[in-house]
Amino acid sequence: MKKIFLTLLIIGQILMAAEIDSINVDGIKVPFIYEKDTRLPLTTTQVIFTDAGSIKNTQIAGLASFSAKILNEGTKKLGSNAFAEILESKAISLSAHAGSETFVLEMSSLKDEYANGMKQLETLLKDPNYSLESLSKIKTMTLGSLSRKENDFDYVASNELKNILFEGGVLGQPTSGTVQSVNRIQLSDVQSFIKNNLVISKAIIVVGGDIDVKEVKKRMKRVLSVLPKGEKEEVPYFEVREKPKTVTLKKETEQAYIYFGSPYNMRVNDEDYYKARVATFILGTGGFGSRLMEEIRVKRGLAYSAYARVHVSKSSSYMSGYLQTKLDSMDEAKTTVSKVIKNFVKNGVTEEELEQTKKFLLGSEPLRVETMNQRLNRTFMEYYKGFKLGHSVQELEKIKNLKLKDLNKFIKEHREILDISFAIVTK
Repeated sequence: MKKIFLTLLIIGQILMAAEIDSINVDGIKVPFIYEKDTRLPLTTTQVIFTDAGSIKNTQIAGLASFSAKILNEGTKKLGSNAFAEILESKAISLSAHAGSETFVLEMSSLKDEYANGMKQLETLLKDPNYSLESLSKIKTMTLGSLSRKENDFDYVASNELKNILFEGGVLGQPTSGTVQSVNRIQLSDVQSFIKNNLVISKAIIVVGGDIDVKEVKKRMKRVLSVLPKGEKEEVPYFEVREKPKTVTLKKETEQAYIYFGSPYNMRVNDEDYYKARVATFILGTGGFGSRLMEEIRVKRGLAYSAYARVHVSKSSSYMSGYLQTKLDSMDEAKTTVSKVIKNFVKNGVTEEELEQTKKFLLGSEPLRVETMNQRLNRTFMEYYKGFKLGHSVQELEKIKNLKLKDLNKFIKEHREILDISFAIVTK
């Protein structure tokens, strides 16, 4: 008990090193997350735009990811190679990537090159490489990647499951798009996406390292002033289909790929999320010892691994999992998944399973906050989800004090996970 308390205390001190403030850019209050870390002369800066990721691919699948790749092509004036050479000569890393709900610009550098790194970020935002050459290059690379993935049956099954769960909606699309959608993308589409989504009102600044906070704020104001003000909107929420559905795709494969998912009635700021975290660990996230692994691999030898987890974000909430098995054991594996989840909801977990899960989650927590980037990401997620700074530490305390009867009551209340849909790739 004393060891757990000391661990939580240490984690709390680390997390509290991060600060949440704001800066005013053209009359807009932009959230500012900062952590001072002088152990190494390094800095990292992220500008995270919310409601700006693949959930904005409402017109063309893959547009968010494609737009990020265009920004990674340097400026129009210098081109990709010359811009990359400038960055490399100063050991500056500058990149863009799109997630499901966010679009991120990230710059990292040595402390002495911070000002130069921010200058290059500003230059990139002023003059993205909107050229036919960069458009053609990214199309060729993306289409090549999509072509290779046609034989990646995990990718195929995963995409089909999302298509089932979200019934063809924006979250049901492949985040990289399809051959057809990528071929449709024009420069004007990329320009429109960036103009509408990389705006001041959607920005959150996340900075860490050996750098003075006043200098950071000053330079960030200048960089963000390049962007339009825009309008901030709430991230839309997409419901998961309630009626189970199974889709089987026939491919030339030696294995059956089984992906499954179901609704999970929980919102991103739900105070009971810690219970979901414990429950799902026991069901399928915890590897060996989890229910799915024990039944499917250890007892029946149907697969090398079996996994399940809960996804809870602002835009959706669902459970999903997967396994691979022999072609002739596909039906048995599929039936076993349903039986394990049904038994889990009906009978709950044991005291031993709960205690083992507590030990793992509490004992491994320091590994999740040992780097500055991990701590910054955690602080960002607490803010983004609407929690107060330090919520993660409070969640650990709740896990430590969680009673078996309360956990099993929670599990039985979530009967929606019994409505399982399957996406299967087989021969």
